[in-house]
Amino acid sequence: MAHPRTFRFAAELHEPLEGRTWIESFQELEDLGYSTLFLPDHFDEGPGPLATLGAAAAVTSTLRIGVLVLDCDYRHPAVVHRELATLDVLSEGRLEVGLGAGWKRTDYDKTGIPMDRPGVRVDRMIEHTAVLKGLFAGGPFTFHGEHYTITDLEGTPAPHSTGGPPILIGGGARRVLGFAARHADIVGVNASIHSGEIDTEAAHDALPERIDEKVARVREAAGDRFDDLELNAWLSVAQITDDTEGVAALVAELFSARPEEVLASPLALIGSEAEVGDRLRERRERWGYSYTVVPGAEARAFAPVVQSLTGT
Repeated sequence: MAHPRTFRFAAELHEPLEGRTWIESFQELEDLGYSTLFLPDHFDEGPGPLATLGAAAAVTSTLRIGVLVLDCDYRHPAVVHRELATLDVLSEGRLEVGLGAGWKRTDYDKTGIPMDRPGVRVDRMIEHTAVLKGLFAGGPFTFHGEHYTITDLEGTPAPHSTGGPPILIGGGARRVLGFAARHADIVGVNASIHSGEIDTEAAHDALPERIDEKVARVREAAGDRFDDLELNAWLSVAQITDDTEGVAALVAELFSARPEEVLASPLALIGSEAEVGDRLRERRERWGYSYTVVPGAEARAFAPVVQSLTGT
C-alpha cells in the first residue's frame, strides 16, 4: 500500500527540555503532538539510548521511540536485537529501529573503536540489518557473513508485530541510499559526511540540486517499493524567527553558502511559523519528505507547526 505521505514529526533530545526532567520531557513531547522521540547514539551526546527509551515507553502511551541512529560498529546485532525486541514489546509496537554505519570520527577516536574505511563500515551495517531482520522474523535463524555468524538462533522475545518494528536507514552516499531504498521502511535522505564532522562540504551536499540527485537514486533503487517508503529529513538547522533573512545569512556565512541556498535546503528549516509550514509542504511536493526530525531544543518553538500540519 502506498505511503500516504502525511506529515509527522520527531524530536531528537540530547538533554531534557528546559525546566523539565527526562520523564517530564517525554510526556511533554507527547502532549505537543510529536510522533516520535529520537535519541542520538554518540558517546558525547545524551544518555544511554536503549535504557532511556525503556523509561520513555513506560511513561507515554502514543509517543513512538527510537535511536537516530544506532551505530552498528558498537554492538553485536544478536545483542542489540534482544534489547530492541524487548523495547518493542514494552512499548506495544512503538519502536522505530534506526541503523547507521557510523560517521562521527570523535566517537571512534575517544573510545579506541577502530574506524574502518567507509566500505567496510557499510558492509557491517548491511550484515547487521540482515541479522536483525532475520531474528525479528521468528524461528531459528542462521547467517554466515564476513562480520557476523549466527547459527540456529531464535530471536527472543518475539516482537510486538509480526516481522518486527520498522527499520530506518539514513545516509547521503549512493551505496547506503540504494541499500536503504531496497531494505528499509523509512529512508533518511541526508548529506554525505565524509570528513567525520559536519563541515562546508557536508553542508553543500545538502543543497537542493544534490537532494534531487539523492532522491532520484532512492527512487531508482527502490523500484516498485518507492511509493511505500517514508522519507525522513533530519534538521541540522532549525529556528522559528521573524528575521528569516538575517538568520539564514548567519548560517550561510558559516558554510560558505548563499542565504537562499540555506533556506531551500531540506536539512535546514528557518522562518516564521507560516513560512516553515509552506516550506515543508513544498519539500513534500518536490522530494516526498513527510517525516521531519526537529532538534529537541527547538521542540517547543516548532510545536504550533507540528500541531497545524498533523491536526493534533
